[in-house]
Amino acid sequence: MKQSATGCSVEESMRLLGGRWRLLLVSYLLDGPKRFNDLRRDMPGISQRMLTLDLRALEEAGLVLRTVFPEVPVRVEYRLTEDGLRLLPVVEVMREFGLWLKGRAAIQVPGSE
Repeated sequence: MKQSATGCSVEESMRLLGGRWRLLLVSYLLDGPKRFNDLRRDMPGISQRMLTLDLRALEEAGLVLRTVFPEVPVRVEYRLTEDGLRLLPVVEVMREFGLWLKGRAAIQVPGSE
């Protein structure tokens, strides 16, 4: 991952969680462990490659744990670690802010700006 340019704590968080999918992945994993294809179904707009890359990045950061079960066929699950669960308040704030944005957009009348 890139080095922080400013050393700011917000930048450090954005360096890990920025982008379109990572925080969304965390939000789905807050519901409990999920398999790769479950996450693909939850997020139909993400490519298989991007999902793999983002899961790996979150795993390397210690936020997601990947468990491979010795079964035939092999079953792999992803779940949040204890550190990953610390993102619950962040997800809740983002969810509230998203609802506020949706509500604001719904009441704005085009051309009234």
